[in-house]
Amino acid sequence: YNSHMTKVAILYDFDKTLCGKDMQEYSLIPSLGYDNPKDFWAEVTELASQHHMDAISAYLYLLQKKFEEMDQPLTKQQFEGVGKGIVLYNGVDTWFKRINKYGKKLGLEVEHYIISSGMKEIIENVTVADEFKHIYACSYFYDENGFARWPAQIVNYTTKTQYIFRINKQVLDENDSEDLNTYIDPKLRPIPLTKMVYVADGLTDVPCMRLIKEYGGRSVAVYNEKSTKAKKIAEKLIREERANYMVKADYSEGSEMETLMKMILDHMSADSALEALEGKIK
Repeated sequence: YNSHMTKVAILYDFDKTLCGKDMQEYSLIPSLGYDNPKDFWAEVTELASQHHMDAISAYLYLLQKKFEEMDQPLTKQQFEGVGKGIVLYNGVDTWFKRINKYGKKLGLEVEHYIISSGMKEIIENVTVADEFKHIYACSYFYDENGFARWPAQIVNYTTKTQYIFRINKQVLDENDSEDLNTYIDPKLRPIPLTKMVYVADGLTDVPCMRLIKEYGGRSVAVYNEKSTKAKKIAEKLIREERANYMVKADYSEGSEMETLMKMILDHMSADSALEALEGKIK
């Protein structure tokens, strides 16, 4: 590792960003007997509004409760199976290696992170889990029998922003709030926001997209090309200036997404070279 390598971070949402639907819809919700996952989400919405609950804590509660009522308390093992069954978008399996390699040529050390309201236990078991430096997502607290009892971490659209600062300051441990809130001169932070790219698909990502974009990083809205609704949301993000770019969620070699990411990295690399020259008089 040479000191001339500049660190950059690419932050991804997970559901509908790296895979085509919400992760709970692959096998978890169907195994509760729902023919249509929409019915489960409707119950979540109903529960949340009735009891003034955060929608994310409502879904974690309902999922756990329903499995318990079926006498099948949720275990980590169950989530492992779900993770292995997730179908990623085109090209995601080789995306990270390709992008890292391209970055390296430019003198950039690329790190990848997940910030998702989905479930950590599921994401940790997808085929590409090892590519991420850290996965921030919801998780359960398990009792001595290994049964899920309570939400341990709840990641919703506004709490997502704290993880940007964790990555920015490289205080990655969720329980370390003291170091996170210690003042560090922005110029001395390990990964400045200008060296971040936020890749996501939806309205729950607005605060993060906006934050990264305002501070000179880049926000990319991806959409499932099979869904007109997804495309409309991406267009809205661009129109309302939440995202810089909109591109279909295809990560394969030579895709629009790959071309865009390479251009962003080119730009970051040129920026670093200029920053290194600042204040130097030959």
